[in-house]
Amino acid sequence: MRLPKLSPEPAFCGLLVFVLITTQLYSLQAQVKVTENPAEKSVSITINGKLFTSYIYPEEIKKPVLFPVATPQGTIVTRAYPLISKEGERVDHPHHVGIWLNYGKVNGLDFWNNSEAISEDKRDHYGTIHHRKILEVEGGEVGKLKVAADWLTPDQEKLLDEITTFYFSQKDEAYIIDRVTTLQAKDQPVSFDDNKEGMMAIRVTRTLEHPSDKPVKLTGANGNPADEAILENEGVSGQYHSSVGVSGTEVWGTRAKWVNLAGKIGDEAVSVVMMDHPNNVGYPTYWHARGYGLFAANPLGQKVFSEGKEELNFMLEPQESVTFRYRIVIYGADEPLEEEIIESLFTDFSEAS
Repeated sequence: MRLPKLSPEPAFCGLLVFVLITTQLYSLQAQVKVTENPAEKSVSITINGKLFTSYIYPEEIKKPVLFPVATPQGTIVTRAYPLISKEGERVDHPHHVGIWLNYGKVNGLDFWNNSEAISEDKRDHYGTIHHRKILEVEGGEVGKLKVAADWLTPDQEKLLDEITTFYFSQKDEAYIIDRVTTLQAKDQPVSFDDNKEGMMAIRVTRTLEHPSDKPVKLTGANGNPADEAILENEGVSGQYHSSVGVSGTEVWGTRAKWVNLAGKIGDEAVSVVMMDHPNNVGYPTYWHARGYGLFAANPLGQKVFSEGKEELNFMLEPQESVTFRYRIVIYGADEPLEEEIIESLFTDFSEAS
């Protein structure tokens, strides 16, 4: 069939060009899908049909987390242990799972270190964050997941109401997670005593750790911990770098508005960037970033990081609330992520309310 000849009229041609450009741009925009899976206690987040991450809330990990977390190329950046058996992963700190937010001393209770590894006779020292309800899911160019959770004592008394909204998006070779968490005290004051164990955190895969000069215990081919620790750094390539120019493990205990953990996984240049927000308490945050793969921003625990020069014992009165905002960038491409791009992403984030 012969197509009709297009009119040469300028107005029509202009409209045609606009439609073609708009259609092309729309087709290039990332489409985020947020899907509830109640039977699996999870919500999956896909971008253009590829899994980015899942929000999961099984009882055994004592808090909701994002797990696993992948780059746009599908490379997993989070440690598999203890949820998945994978050869060559460290087997320390079973409470380090995916991406999470909690704290080490809330009204004297340790929310940070709680896991199934805690013996029954010690559980009265630990708090649990219990997922309560999914409030909102929305897909599109930006995916949205809004959830409610309870910070509970061992006696199931609620200390804090948590409302968290995640925003998931893609910009070029980077996936982006924006987390906005509001914590509201219930019927009694809630203290966040100065403590190094906190607050916004990710535990990364072995490849993104810093090379170590000490033997480490890893999982074997059967997924079980090896009998002996070994000195093994093959493929381990992580390197921290902060917004104030500090690099390597020296980042620990310093303040910065963002930190980039960069390395190579196969032929892919990977970065995990965490950003603080100017409206957060304690900005710019101290970084609880360890060479063994724990990467955390801790705005409330200042004493240990400052060697006693600073201290913050944060308090909420009954019904009072506080909001924390963080951005995490998950990047994977042929070339390393440039600092200029990180600064641009930080500026966009910091200017958002």
